[in-house]
Amino acid sequence: MRVPGKITNYYAGGNTAKGFYSLYDSCLQGLERLYILKGAPGCGKSSLMKSIGYDWNDKGYDIEFLHSASDNQSVEGVLIPCLKVGIVNGSGPQVIEPKYPGAVEEYINLGIAWDSNQLIPYRDEIEKLNAQIQKAYGDAFSCFSKALEVHDEWEAIYIDNMDFSKANQLTEELIEAFFAGKSLHKKADVRHRFLGAATPKGAVDFVQNLTEDVYKRYFIKGRPGSGKSTLLKKIAAISEEKGFDTEIYHCGFDPNSLDMIIIRELGIAIFDSTAPHEYFPERENDEIVDMYKRAITAGTDEKYATELLDITERYSSYMKEAIGYLAEAKAYNDELEQYYIHAVDFEKVEVLKEEIEQEIKRISMTAQTT
Repeated sequence: MRVPGKITNYYAGGNTAKGFYSLYDSCLQGLERLYILKGAPGCGKSSLMKSIGYDWNDKGYDIEFLHSASDNQSVEGVLIPCLKVGIVNGSGPQVIEPKYPGAVEEYINLGIAWDSNQLIPYRDEIEKLNAQIQKAYGDAFSCFSKALEVHDEWEAIYIDNMDFSKANQLTEELIEAFFAGKSLHKKADVRHRFLGAATPKGAVDFVQNLTEDVYKRYFIKGRPGSGKSTLLKKIAAISEEKGFDTEIYHCGFDPNSLDMIIIRELGIAIFDSTAPHEYFPERENDEIVDMYKRAITAGTDEKYATELLDITERYSSYMKEAIGYLAEAKAYNDELEQYYIHAVDFEKVEVLKEEIEQEIKRISMTAQTT
C-alpha cells in the first residue's frame, strides 16, 4: 500500500493592514512548471487544485496547499515541490505575471467552460456584485489600517518600558544556542509566507501543521512592542547568512512584522505564540521564551492597566468590524459564484484538469528516469 505524502498548509497572500499583501513570488520561486488558472468565481479553480493535490498526495508526494484568505473552504494554489510543479489561481486578488511564458508558466483558461449567453442577461447584477465586493474589501482594509494605528499605541507603551540591552542579550543567547559552530556551505533557500490570515471566519493559522515534525519549538511570549518580531528578523538573517534554508512567516495583520521562523535543517521553529495564534508547550522539547519577563520593566501591565484596557477595546472593535466586512465580501462573492456555476460546463473543466494531470505525470516519469 502506498503511503500518502505530507500536506503542508499556509498562505501566500493575506488581507492585512497594508491591503491585500502578496508573497507569491517567494512561495513560487524555483518551480519549473506553473499552471496559472484564469476564470471567474464559481468555475471550479479551487476544486480542480484540491483534486490534483490530493491525488498526488495519495501517490506518496508531499504537497503544499496555498490557502485562500477570502474563503475558508478554498485554496489559491497547490505545489508538488519535488516535481517543481505548481498550480495557482491567477484571477486575483493576487497578480501572477509569467516570467518565462510557455517555458515555465502556462495559462489555463477556464473561461472556455462557460456559456456567455447565460451570463449576458445578468450583466448588471454581476457588475453590481463586483462593485460591492470591492467596497467591502476596501472597508475591511480601512478598519485593519485603523487597528494598526491603535496597535502602534499599544506597542509604544512597552517600547518605552523595554530594556533593550536585555532584549539584545536574549537574542544573542538564542543565536548562540541555534548556530554556535554550525553552518552550511551553500546558498540558503529562503521562503516568505504567512502562517495565518484574517478570514471571513476570523483569524486562522496553521502553526500546528507547519511545526508538527519540527524537533524543537520555541514559544515566544510577550506583549506588542516587546521585541518579538525584531528577535525573529535577527535569527532569520543569521540563518540565511550561515546557509540554512529558512522559512520566514510574516504577520497576517502587519506584513512588515514576522511571526515565525522555521529552520528545518536544524530542527528548530521559533514563533510568536500570542493571540491570535496563542499556543502553549505540549511536547517534551517545547520551550517558552518570555520577552516580557526578560526585557520589560516589571509592573508595566499594572501601571498602564487603564490605558491598555482602552487600547485593547478599540483594537478589538476595529478588528471585529474588519472581519465583518470580509464576511460581507464573501457573501457577495458566493452570490456572484452562483451566476457562473449555472453557466459552466464542468465536464469541460474536468477535461482541462485531466490535461494538467497528464502533463504532471509526464514530468514525474521524466524525473524518475533522470
